[in-house]
Amino acid sequence: MPLLGVNIDHVATIRQARRTNEPDPIHAAVLAEIGGADSITVHLREDRRHIQDRDVRLVREICRVGINLEMAVSDEITRIALNVLPDQVTLVPERREEVTTEGGLDVKTHFARIRQCVDQLQGAGITVSLFIDPDLSQIERARELKVTAVEIHTGAYADAKTQRDIEIQYDKLREAGQFATAQGLRLNMGHGLTYRNVRRIAEIQGVYELNIGHSIISQAVLVGFERAVREMKQLVTL
Repeated sequence: MPLLGVNIDHVATIRQARRTNEPDPIHAAVLAEIGGADSITVHLREDRRHIQDRDVRLVREICRVGINLEMAVSDEITRIALNVLPDQVTLVPERREEVTTEGGLDVKTHFARIRQCVDQLQGAGITVSLFIDPDLSQIERARELKVTAVEIHTGAYADAKTQRDIEIQYDKLREAGQFATAQGLRLNMGHGLTYRNVRRIAEIQGVYELNIGHSIISQAVLVGFERAVREMKQLVTL
């Protein structure tokens, strides 16, 4: 039975569109918790396009569930993480011009730089996860860093248009998940998951947590945040 992590970034996106103080993502985090979220995810981007520093600090202070901070391998954001001490940090790739995270972290290419960041975070007692594509060689390098978890990027599965492509991408996720757990890594998955496609991902053996944001925020606009989280929770927990 996977846990459900709720990403509240796009509540902050709406707020920042008018650069006002509403809707407050902290309010959304509380409602998500009431709705059954097992953790709250926030991505503090270097350009601060949505989540702000105060959001990270307040969500850490207010929420009783685990806090997952998504961040680039950045000295500035690492210093913030070491000050706030979230329960988990998920290291992700980040480009200023992207609309959302477009792919997994290239652990092989940036191994030394990632290791330095991982060592700092783990030295402070923070659990570290790496957001990576369903690529066995990337998973293997993640294991060498001695991180606790990997979050497998489900975007290609979510974006697949034909049933054949869906099955190909699903098989890749299942194989990557099996390999990750065999390596002793905690298995998380996320990106592009919706109320329509999440069920099969939740059924993959060994999945510890699913991280979902945009689809829940979209549903919440229509039915309210607590109900939207509760509906997703029911799908995830089968």
